[in-house]
Amino acid sequence: MKKTFVTKELVERIVKEYPTPFHIYDEKGIRENAKALKEAFAWNKGYKEFFAVKATPNPFLINILRDYGCGCDCSSMTELMLSHAMGVDGSDIMFSSNETPASEYAYAAEIGAIINLDDITHIDFLEKTLGYLPKTLSCRFNPGGYFALGTDIMDNPGDAKYGFTTEQMFEGFRILKERGVENFGIHSFLASNTVTNEYYPTLARQLFELAVQLKEQTGAHITFINLSGGVGVAYKPDQTPNDIKVIGEGVRKAYEEILVPAGMGDVAIYTELGRFMMAPYGNLVVQAIHAKHTYKEYIGVDACAVNLMRPAMYGAYHHITVLGKEEAPCDHKYDVVGSLCENNDKFAIDRMLPEIETGDYLAIHDTGAHGFAMGYNYNGKLKSAELLLHEDGSVEMIRRAETPQDYFRTFDCFAIYDKLFPEKK
Repeated sequence: MKKTFVTKELVERIVKEYPTPFHIYDEKGIRENAKALKEAFAWNKGYKEFFAVKATPNPFLINILRDYGCGCDCSSMTELMLSHAMGVDGSDIMFSSNETPASEYAYAAEIGAIINLDDITHIDFLEKTLGYLPKTLSCRFNPGGYFALGTDIMDNPGDAKYGFTTEQMFEGFRILKERGVENFGIHSFLASNTVTNEYYPTLARQLFELAVQLKEQTGAHITFINLSGGVGVAYKPDQTPNDIKVIGEGVRKAYEEILVPAGMGDVAIYTELGRFMMAPYGNLVVQAIHAKHTYKEYIGVDACAVNLMRPAMYGAYHHITVLGKEEAPCDHKYDVVGSLCENNDKFAIDRMLPEIETGDYLAIHDTGAHGFAMGYNYNGKLKSAELLLHEDGSVEMIRRAETPQDYFRTFDCFAIYDKLFPEKK
């Protein structure tokens, strides 16, 4: 049975100040996980986790990770701006983007971020944009075909829009070296949300072998290999979570078998984990406000896909705990739904849960990554607040809920904001 870090008593205390729905994060869990990751890769002198900002772009949470040496992996101008405004040093920012505007490359270079090129044509594009090429650059590798672990197909890189082909990696490294690049990185992301300890070690072997070949054939000085993300979390109760200690040891073994004999024992290992760092340590807390009895049994809650898009978008599973009824039998079948004018606005379909009464609070698990961050404003819905549960039991608001004023603020050309909120002029 999956357990949540929030209780009915805690929520009843919180809602006196912050009404549902809200996302809440567990500081204790985040810290313990970040510490475990750091220890798992401590064998590599240059190891660094560049947290995937897109997963949970909140400076309060990112600063917790910075306590453990984490940097920031950014994919857009605003993520770069956020990281820079937080005081993150440029060398601790990885800019991994695609179809990148010139202005974003220029800003990344201005703040000293490490640029990770997604396409061989971007070599010329970047040089034209900047008037030079940075001394350190990384290239994203896509081997094509299918990525498999044993007989299990994990993902289909050949159908992904990202990265250089194998041939383009060699050509790209030669071009970059000829044009003055001195330090090279290799990056790759071949599968998403893997719940297996074998993903990183298998990917590492593939990248380590590529790195040796690139060094031998191009003479490039490879200073880091970025395993990116892809290490997932156990969303379902019957899944066994990844063991980061085992994963780190698997990567170490591949490192010592492939890179060390090739004279590349000084290569730094980077990761860009987002989901693994945050997902289990966030909950979306909602309240049951309606019960509908038609062809199915529906529980309507005061949140919707605006607050958590993954179930509607991917059919993704998120476990649900009815707070205060953790020990009650799950003998009622419900669709747990939101209020959007879309029939896929469902947090759960045919889910066996304890009997739910109007007024009950529900904790939707594993929303700490790609939860709040994927929110939007369809139907004029507003994003909820984000809260942080500190280790001492206190709760802090780390992002306020959106207001109607926020929603209408961008209608400057029609003066709608001023008409609706004259007192805010």
